[in-house]
Amino acid sequence: MGYRILETEDVPAYLRERGHWDDTGDIRVREVSDGNMNRVFLASNGDGTRGLAVKQALPWVRVAGPSWPMSPERADAEARAYEQVARVAPDKIPTVHGYDAENYALVMEDMSDLQVLRTVLNEGGSYGPDTSRRIGEFVAQLTFATSDFGMPSAERKALIAASVSPELCRITEDVVLSEPYVEHEHNHWHPGLDDLAAEFRADTRLRTEVADLRHTFMTSAQALLHGDLHTGSVMVGERESALVVRVFDPEFSFVGPIGYDLGLYWANVLVAQARAQALGTVTDHAAQLRLTWEGFETEFRRLWPARVDSFFDDAYLDRFLGRVRSDSVGFAGTEIVRRVIGFAHLTDLTTLPDPVPASRRALLLGRELIVRRAELTGTEDIEALAR
Repeated sequence: MGYRILETEDVPAYLRERGHWDDTGDIRVREVSDGNMNRVFLASNGDGTRGLAVKQALPWVRVAGPSWPMSPERADAEARAYEQVARVAPDKIPTVHGYDAENYALVMEDMSDLQVLRTVLNEGGSYGPDTSRRIGEFVAQLTFATSDFGMPSAERKALIAASVSPELCRITEDVVLSEPYVEHEHNHWHPGLDDLAAEFRADTRLRTEVADLRHTFMTSAQALLHGDLHTGSVMVGERESALVVRVFDPEFSFVGPIGYDLGLYWANVLVAQARAQALGTVTDHAAQLRLTWEGFETEFRRLWPARVDSFFDDAYLDRFLGRVRSDSVGFAGTEIVRRVIGFAHLTDLTTLPDPVPASRRALLLGRELIVRRAELTGTEDIEALAR
C-alpha cells in the first residue's frame, strides 16, 4: 500500500491489520503527541484493561509541518536501538510488539500509567532512590555491548554501517554543537539574556572548546547511543509496588561517544536543579550526577571481564572511563547552553515565574562545564559549581 500517515480514526483498523488486536470490541484511540518529531496514539479497550501505543515518524518535524522536511527513516534507527537494548537491558525500555518499516510505525507497550520524569520534577517531585542509577546502568549496558569491548570487530563494523544517521546527526552537530555560538535563525532567548548570548558568541575560547566536542561527536564511534537521553525521554512510576524506569524515544540513535548520552542526562538534571533552586523546592537533585556515574561505572566494570579483546587491560579501562567522564561533562555543558539560547528550550526554565535568574546561572554553569571539563574530575566538583 505504501507509506500512509495515520490519523486517530485509522488506528483501530491498523492494529487489527497488523495482528496486534484480535478481539472484536471497540478500540478507543486518543492522540498524545508531545515531542517535536512524531505522532503518538494510545489505543485501549472499553474497560481500559488493555492498551497499546502506536508511534509514527512523519516526513517532517511535527511541530513545524512540511516546511521542515525530515526523513521518516529515523524510525528505523529507533527500532534498531530497541532491538539492541532488548538483548542487554530489556527491563529499561518499553516492550516493542512490532515495527512496520513500510509505514515507519512502532507498536509498543502502553506506558500511560507512568509519568515523564521531567513532568515529575517540574511539579516538585523527586527522582526517587534508584532512577538515576538505573539510567547509568542503561548507558553502560547498551554501550558496552555495542562497543569494541563487547562486540566482535566484524559485527561492530556492520552495526556502525547500519546505524549511520546523517540527517539526525547533522541536527545535533548544528543545533547543539555550533548554532548557539553563532548568529542563527534557530536561536532565541529571553531578552534578559541578551548580554550573555552576545558574550557567548564572542567567546573564542568557548567556541574552540565546543569545536573540540563537536569533532569528538562527529568522529568518536565508541558505541551505540540513545542519542537524545534527557528527562523527557524517561518514564517513571510504580507497578506492583516496584519502581519502574523506562527509557524511550531513541530515534537519534547512532554509534558515537558514550559521554554524549551521559552528558545529555546530566544537563537535564542540572537544569532541573536550577528550577528547584529558583522555586526553593530542592529535594534530591544534588545526588543525581553521582548516582548516574556510579550506576554507569559499576555496571561497566562488572561487564569488563567479558570483553572480547583482552589486550585492553584494567589500566586501560581506568583511562577510558576517565575520558568518558570528561566528555560527559563537556557535552552536559553544550546541552545546557543550547536549551537556553539555542533551539528547543526546556519547560524547567520557561515555566518559571521569572526564568531569567535561573537561566543565567544555567548558562554560566554550562560554560564552566565546557571549558573546565578536564579539571572537573569528580561529580562532586560539578555539584559544587551548581550550588
